Amino acid sequence: MVPVGVANLVAAIAVFAYQNLLAPDAAANPGDLREAGIGFIVFTTIAFPVSAVVGLRILAPAVDWHSNGSTPTDDERRAILGAPGRLAVMAFVFWVLASVTFGTLDAFEGEPFPGLLRGVSATVLGGLVSAALSFLLVERDLRPMVATALAGSARPPDSRSLGIGARILLSWALGSGIPLVGIALAQLRPGGSPPLPPAGLFFLAISGLGVGALMLVFTARAVIVPIDQVRRALARVQEGDLDEHVTVNDGGEVGQLQAGFNRMVEGLRERQVLEDLFGRHVGPEVARRAVAQGSVLGGEQRTASALFVDLIGSTAMAEQQEPEAVVAVLNAFFAAVVQIVGDEGGWVNKFEGDGALCVFGTPSEQPDHAVRALRAARRLQTGLAGLPPAAIGVSSGTVVAGNVGSAERLEYTVIGDPVNEASRLSEAAKHEPGRVLASSAAMAAAGDESRHWHLVAELSLRGRSTTTSAYAPVAYAPVS
Repeated sequence: MVPVGVANLVAAIAVFAYQNLLAPDAAANPGDLREAGIGFIVFTTIAFPVSAVVGLRILAPAVDWHSNGSTPTDDERRAILGAPGRLAVMAFVFWVLASVTFGTLDAFEGEPFPGLLRGVSATVLGGLVSAALSFLLVERDLRPMVATALAGSARPPDSRSLGIGARILLSWALGSGIPLVGIALAQLRPGGSPPLPPAGLFFLAISGLGVGALMLVFTARAVIVPIDQVRRALARVQEGDLDEHVTVNDGGEVGQLQAGFNRMVEGLRERQVLEDLFGRHVGPEVARRAVAQGSVLGGEQRTASALFVDLIGSTAMAEQQEPEAVVAVLNAFFAAVVQIVGDEGGWVNKFEGDGALCVFGTPSEQPDHAVRALRAARRLQTGLAGLPPAAIGVSSGTVVAGNVGSAERLEYTVIGDPVNEASRLSEAAKHEPGRVLASSAAMAAAGDESRHWHLVAELSLRGRSTTTSAYAPVAYAPVS
């Protein structure tokens, strides 16, 4: 309760000085000055301890959770956010009571109405000063506890905490409004006494300047410091640091800004995780395309190459080994496929049990898609060494690439004869020594890569009405 005591003391000194030291009639009557001094001492001796006790009773519900080391409830959060305002109201009420008490005593002593009005009004203004200072000082001292209370909450609960506009108005009142009202009240001199002397005007001017500067510093720091923290945090987020978090220590607009920043960064972190997971499921290229173009159903014709790779003997392996061991083999197999296909600029469209459909030439256009697919097939021939054998088929031609499914569930894929032919070639390759076969359509677009392949057979593939010229890699041909 020290801040409330400091605020009351500052206000009491200001009112005492204004009422008794700067008025010529008070200076001319030392007895009145002595009586005023005694009244001032009595008032502060009684009011300050009473206000401290009442203030502690007001503050207790707001801070008990902190003393107990527990997590505050929403009601306790509202209580601590509203504590500065309640203590400010308490301070003002004590000053109103003081104005009524001293005004009544002055009335019994025959104080003229102008002097009585000036004294009561000055005391009420002192109450405003005390209330305003109490609010600002208590709020400053409670900020660390407010930050603890609001930690982990999505946003500050609704409270009566002053916003930026109210704080600016409060600073204006303390720095300009109250001193100007004091100057006006000083003209209410009983019995035609002269107006406030230059010393009084100088006192009010200096008080206004000093208090105004102090209030401006308080208000500016209460707004600028947290906003600057948010600004610096935003700069770090722009640099890619999504671990930023600002402390929420205000119940007004500034606290909403701080909490909003934290929610924004949390959303960015969640989006990053989702994009990463999405990219892992569909491939980075497809993920970027989906983000850029949305989830529109349909596709477009593209010239592309399909590579189908299928693990041989997986059914028997599943019968003979534990499921965990089978999964480990499949993961190692798919990891090698993803690595090699990705190195050649292709992407794995889907995993189908123990096989994978890989595509070159879509979604990004690749004029040399056939070269990339054939080179990837030869690399897989040697890169899967140490794993169960796999059969590989490659074909090229016109496909339809796009989103298929429904508005609720869709998949980006490629459909067309090259996909079917690559699948059938992988089946046929299981019976070939090198276990890799490619179609004549792929060879036609292979360029220099074709020198690493040779015709091995004319095959009648399942489900196809015409024969397919099948090519296999030249034995031990190096991958250039």
